[in-house]
Amino acid sequence: MTDTFEVQGDFAPAEFSSPSFDSTPAVVATPEAAPEVPNGFVELGLAPELIRAVADLGFTQPTTVQAQTIPLAMASEDADAKFIDLMVSSQTGSGKTAAFLLPVLHTLLQQQAAAEAQERAEFDRAVAEAAAKGEPAPKRPKRKDPTSSRNFKPATPGALILCPTRELAQQVAHDAIGLVQHCRGLRIASVVGGMPYQLQLARLQNADLVVATPGRLLDLQRSSQIKLDKVQFLVVDEGDRMLDLGFADDLAEVNKLTIERKQTMMFSATFAPRIQQLAARVMRQPRKIQIDNPQEKHVNIKQVLFWADSPQHKRKLLDHWLRDTTINQAIVFASTQIECDGLANDLQQAGFDAVALHGALSQGLRNRRLMALRQGHVQVLVATDVAARGIDVPTITHVFNYGLPMKAEDYTHRIGRTGRAGRDGIAVTFAEFRDRRKIFDIESYTKQQFKAEVVPGLEPQQRMPSSRPNFADRGPRENYSRDRKFGAPRTAGFAGNHAPREERGFDARRGAGTGGGTGDSYGRKAGFGDFGARRDVAAKPGNGGKVFVPRDVKKRPYKPAN
Repeated sequence: MTDTFEVQGDFAPAEFSSPSFDSTPAVVATPEAAPEVPNGFVELGLAPELIRAVADLGFTQPTTVQAQTIPLAMASEDADAKFIDLMVSSQTGSGKTAAFLLPVLHTLLQQQAAAEAQERAEFDRAVAEAAAKGEPAPKRPKRKDPTSSRNFKPATPGALILCPTRELAQQVAHDAIGLVQHCRGLRIASVVGGMPYQLQLARLQNADLVVATPGRLLDLQRSSQIKLDKVQFLVVDEGDRMLDLGFADDLAEVNKLTIERKQTMMFSATFAPRIQQLAARVMRQPRKIQIDNPQEKHVNIKQVLFWADSPQHKRKLLDHWLRDTTINQAIVFASTQIECDGLANDLQQAGFDAVALHGALSQGLRNRRLMALRQGHVQVLVATDVAARGIDVPTITHVFNYGLPMKAEDYTHRIGRTGRAGRDGIAVTFAEFRDRRKIFDIESYTKQQFKAEVVPGLEPQQRMPSSRPNFADRGPRENYSRDRKFGAPRTAGFAGNHAPREERGFDARRGAGTGGGTGDSYGRKAGFGDFGARRDVAAKPGNGGKVFVPRDVKKRPYKPAN
């Protein structure tokens, strides 16, 4: 049985397809005919099996991140070849997955070929020795069934790829399976939570490359179902998301279990300080590759903003956009799981083919809904940030930010679900006035200002901010008032019309209260908010006019220290 998966997002579209064998007579090239461009993956020195698989997928030219990463990730031809640790930062949809899969698979193929050649030489030598002694030739050992409990052995993969979410891990595993379709004897396995253990254990047998989430991987390792001491290549995909989800301790444990590895590669959206700290713990003098920065991202995606007066107004704007006939498939991002389920139900009642996807669903249900999206049975996917990474469906033309992300960098991953591999896409953001701070943070992170638009008949009634205020051009902070109007700075109280603190009876050492009452030796007031003696407090109504005194005070009166 052959597995087919969508992997278009990991390669650049071929501008010139490589011609196959043709029996028709040759035609003299005209001046208008474009010259044939050689396969760029061949120039990278990849194995023929991988080049054939890439060509079958319809791609002949590597992307920028692939062209810069693959040669450095592969070892040189020298006898004392050493691998280089890499830190790579590139935009979503630029082909990062293939950038680390291709060199790892190439090295595994080379090692497999060398091991087979050595095994063949040893067998031939044994046959020659048996013939010289006049003994019958030895027989080759039979292959044992790895699914049988008698032949069970813990998996010892040579390469390990860690992903923060299940969807991303499954997507990477699908891409890897598509790349090894012409490779004999190279097995790929995925290990994620929410799946049956027995099924994953059967797939782990004799696996050469394992794609996993940290939680389930460590569970299997602690139960001796997998051994990580033979791992040679460790890849941490979406390192920033790993830290966001609290996998720092799990990464440290995996680092100890794979301490003898030859190479470590980390792919992240940015080189933030926390990512550099993580790299310092798990990598050895890494080389950094930064293809672009946040302000250069998603140039092929049109980004628009619509201000809304209320949630009902925002819902009407979304309904207007979803009825656009140019939409093929779309993802609507919500902020919470409750909002995700409610919005999906509303869209279903409105006649849309919509389903919800979030972390509270079972893994089987999440897989079925993602497969329905890839097969075109679902038009609108309402999801939380669990779908912000790892979904590669080329037919997604629109992304809607119905609920804004908590972090500005998650915005770039959200809109990266469309416009992948050079395609065009549209990202629409809906925001209320209370969301203006998040909008300003996104603009500051991406160094791009939103273009606010309106829908005729659905214009906002409130006056919305046009852009982030520029505080850098105002000069020194003390030259401006904190009032709404520009003017002289206030020198009085908070409201601007009170006397200074010294004129209102505040003690310079410790002042409190409202300015009335008698103060003690520490300047404390006996009015509202008093911290002085409890006997000075007015008697509470209903207690006979008595002043409340705690029981411990009656038993143990205050005595000054000697």
